[in-house]
Amino acid sequence: MRVESRDSYLDSLLAGREAVADAGRGWMRALRMRAVERANELSVPTMRDEEWRFTDLSPLYKIRFQPASGTGNLDKSQLDAFALPEAPTRLVFVDGRYSAALSRVEANVGVMVGNIADVSKASDAMLETHLAKLALIDNDAFAAVNTAFLRDGAVVHVARDRVVSAPIHLLFVATRKDSAAYPRVLVVVETGAQCTIVEDFVSVADGPYLTDAVSEFYVAGNARVSHVKLQREAATAFHIANTSVRVDRSGYYATWTVALGARISRHNLSIVQAGEGTAFSIDGLALIGGRQLADMHSSIDHAHAHGQSRQLHKTVVGGGAHAVFNGKILVREGAQQTDSGQQSRNLLISDKAHVDTKPQLEIFADDVKCAHGATVGQIEAEELFYLKSRGLSDTAARNLLTYAFAAQVIERIPVKSLVDRLEKTVLEQTQTKETA
Repeated sequence: MRVESRDSYLDSLLAGREAVADAGRGWMRALRMRAVERANELSVPTMRDEEWRFTDLSPLYKIRFQPASGTGNLDKSQLDAFALPEAPTRLVFVDGRYSAALSRVEANVGVMVGNIADVSKASDAMLETHLAKLALIDNDAFAAVNTAFLRDGAVVHVARDRVVSAPIHLLFVATRKDSAAYPRVLVVVETGAQCTIVEDFVSVADGPYLTDAVSEFYVAGNARVSHVKLQREAATAFHIANTSVRVDRSGYYATWTVALGARISRHNLSIVQAGEGTAFSIDGLALIGGRQLADMHSSIDHAHAHGQSRQLHKTVVGGGAHAVFNGKILVREGAQQTDSGQQSRNLLISDKAHVDTKPQLEIFADDVKCAHGATVGQIEAEELFYLKSRGLSDTAARNLLTYAFAAQVIERIPVKSLVDRLEKTVLEQTQTKETA
């Protein structure tokens, strides 16, 4: 099959946006028009682009996806497998469209959770101030196309000093093959407030589809945000995601990114330090096999003094799968006493699996403590010998070590039911059978 040219492919993605052209407020219509104009000036990335040189998107460009219209046939019983008992508030989006019937929102003073298209006029100024201000469309074709289709999306606004103890579940469900969905998330957490967000991408679809997701997080001074991004799309899906985060003075942002599904997935995570004394914790896990490709690109911008960041990204790669990690830490001039560490740990469990990993440090301040490291390899022979010497078979010992390697990231997630479910998934996907 002939691969579409880059401009032609963007044209095919933008086809059908007339359905949202006149929807929403005037400023939102203008935003969409700017996104269309920018998308028409851009081209989708290829391996000739430095930031994409390890990620071949040509399988995506061979398929013409149409924007999903309406919501697919889905009932509440089908969501039971994805439910989080700890989360009384759950917003559900089916093929990118908000489903009020499947959602539930617990009333909480000082907390607004809802669909972007349905927010009240009182919240409109907040929306206009923050939406599409972090996830810029200037140089990102996928972000531009997402914004061109902007209508529905999850918005969370936590007022000053409010503490939301229960997680807020944002569930995006794909139901249709050959369709494209454009999930959008905006989280604004005011000074001194706290919350936990679970951004969850799942599928009941059979066949290829595209998820093009954009999320923006604003963490004000002394606020604390925990963010879990779980990608468990269908094995035939394509998942392209951009997450942009701004953290003000003494704010804290922690994220756990887990990639299990999709034929090809790419997550761009950008965190900007907007004041002194911030702290970031970034954990990631990709567990892939077969012909999957999982790409994680992260950027941490330390622009002020006394910032701290810790990043651990792990991959477990089997079959003929391919994992990519590119992590950049920038310490700007004046960002003195920055303390930053980054680790990329990669486990190959087949002879055909491979990993490209590229941790980076760019430091322009002289009073800092920064370190990074990367490892790619198979199970350590000494660890394997130790377990076998205590009675485990070779297969059982390998299974245990593989599970323990992945579980280190999962067990830190602050939602117990999700930890239990993911640990079960890891066990199922990493275990091999005993041979006679």
